[in-house]
Parts: sequence; structure tokens; C-alpha cells
Amino acid sequence: MQRRAQRDQRNQQAKRLTRLLVGAAAVPVMLVAAGCSSDSGSDDGKDKAAEKSAASKSASPSPTVRAAAYGKLPEPCSVLSKKTLDDLVPEADSGKEGASNDTAMRASCSWDSLDDNGVKGSQFRWLSVSMLRFESDVTRGEGDKLAQKYYQKQVEDVRAVDGAQSLKSEPVAGTGDEATAVRYDLKKKEGTFKQQTVVTRVENVVVTVDFNGAGLAGDKSPDADDLAKDAQKAAKEAVASVTKANGGGTGGGASSGSSATSGSEAASGAGSKLDSGSGSESGSDSDSSSKSSSKASSKSG
Repeated sequence: MQRRAQRDQRNQQAKRLTRLLVGAAAVPVMLVAAGCSSDSGSDDGKDKAAEKSAASKSASPSPTVRAAAYGKLPEPCSVLSKKTLDDLVPEADSGKEGASNDTAMRASCSWDSLDDNGVKGSQFRWLSVSMLRFESDVTRGEGDKLAQKYYQKQVEDVRAVDGAQSLKSEPVAGTGDEATAVRYDLKKKEGTFKQQTVVTRVENVVVTVDFNGAGLAGDKSPDADDLAKDAQKAAKEAVASVTKANGGGTGGGASSGSSATSGSEAASGAGSKLDSGSGSESGSDSDSSSKSSSKASSKSG
């Protein structure tokens, strides 16, 4: 009996030992499983964060700017009516169109007139209209803002012309979005030339009107106030032509919104008898411009 009791006791001890060993072996398995589960969750979180970041980047819109209001320019030698040309340059032939490699971006035309009165002298007139259009560009900005910067620089350049005497400058109302008239005298060997320049901006287009006159061979100088009124009249008419060419009325322009690309080159004034250069602006190289200048010459009587 005693030996049976001892056997039973040994059997129970063996069973307890077996349970302990089995339990001890199960613990590392659970730890490993828990570790694998934790790592997997971490990787999933990283993947989801990366996917979210990529989706956010792909959803970001491309940069755009408001499109320029005006997409073209009128034919330069037709911006002024026959009546206006008869009043300002009565003896002029057809206008001389300035050189341009893109007339949708820049255009100009000039007229010269010599009213020869023989021994009583003669009256000389020179008129030029130049137009420069700016496109909107995502890197440079909106077309009207670019035109505004050029307008301001153009006015400064006209005011700084070499040899100008009795210079006056004033804003002009009712012509485009903004306009400035600059007037001065230029004394040349042929006589005193009365120079009038009106720089105006309508939306994304800058229009520059140069008009000057002189009494030659002893004739009296023209009245500067009259020339100023004529120049402002021509500027207002030219602005109306720009607006009309783009489907508008005779006033300012209408804006349209969308993305747009870069602009192109600049306008420059050109004349055959009295030359007055306007500035130049490149659509891709934004700060290319030249100073306004006036150079007098005349026909012989």
C-alpha cells in the first residue's frame, strides 16, 4: 500500500511538471505573436500616412492666374478715324506701320505732315500711336498688373527725356483705366518743337500717343494747349479702338478668369520725320524697356 501511494504521488508530481513545462513553452509563443502583431500595425500606419501624403500632393491644384482681358490689338494704322488724322496731320499720306514680329502683342503706326506755305514758312506735325499688350503669366503675374508697371515706367521715361524744356505732366481723365499727359518743348536747329505724349493703360494694354508740331522756316510755333487737346483726343480714340477690337464697347475692358501663359515683346514708336521711341517690354524677360526720346528733323520747303 505504501508503495502504491508513493507511485501515485510520483505520477501527480510528473503531471504537474508536465503542465508547468507546457505553460512555460506557451509564453514565448504568445510574446512573439504579440510582437508580430505590433510591428504589422506600425508598418500599416506608415503606409497609410505615406498614401495620404501622396494623395494630398496629387490633389493640390496647379498655380493659375487670371487671364488677361484683351487678347489682341487693332490694326495700328486704323486706330484713328480719318477725321482725327485730317485734324492732326492734315497733309499726311497713309500711315507708316512700325516693324513688329507679333502684331497681336505690339503694334505702332506713325504719320507726318508738312503744310508748306512757301516764303511764309511751313507747319510740321508728327503723330505716332504705339500699343503694347501683356499676357498673364504664372511666374510674372496678371497681365493688367504687368501693364500697370510698364505704364508707370513709360511715364517716368517720358518725363526724363533729354533736352526737355518747360515740362509739364498731368493725369488725364476718361481715357482708359489710367492716363498721363506729358508736354515739353524741344529746341532744334529747325525750330522749337512742341511735344505732347499721352501714356494710357486700358486693362492689359498700354497705349502711347506722341504728337508734336513746329513752325518751320519762320512760321510761328503751334499753340501747345491745342496740341495737348489733340493728343488727348487721339489717345482716347486709340483706347476705344483697342476695346472694340476685343469685342467691347468704347470704354474700358471686361476681365475674364482662367490660367494663362507668358507674353511677348514690346511696342516702340516709330516716325520718319520726328522720331519718338516708346519703351519696350519682353513677355519672357519682364524688365526690357528703353527710354522715350524725341529727335527732330524736317522736310525742306
